Amino acid sequence: MRMQQPPDHASHDEDDGTAGEPDHRFTLANERTFLAWLRTALGLVAGGVAIQQLVPGLASEVTRTVLAALCIGLALVIAAAAYPRWRTVQRAMSRGGPLPRNVLLPVLGFGIAVITALALVLVITA
Repeated sequence: MRMQQPPDHASHDEDDGTAGEPDHRFTLANERTFLAWLRTALGLVAGGVAIQQLVPGLASEVTRTVLAALCIGLALVIAAAAYPRWRTVQRAMSRGGPLPRNVLLPVLGFGIAVITALALVLVITA
């Protein structure tokens, strides 16, 4: 999918057809998305620490540690992939090419589904 640029912000140089800077609104939107990935990772870290430290009656220490480690491990994956994703999207926009597929979405969706299922089992059986 090619991004459409507003008419007053050309994405290509008129003389040689090379790609230029994308519209600043797209750049800022990409930056906000990067920051959202980081906020999601921080939320998962906070959740993992809270599960381990604040709810000892929820389950055994081993089970809480597994659930906390899943949260923090998913946070690590998201945080590590956020900047490369930002950079790849920025390059694609600068070149006027299609945006790359986002592999973080299924990873995040699956990871949160697993964490949620485990938490549900713990809450029901507690």
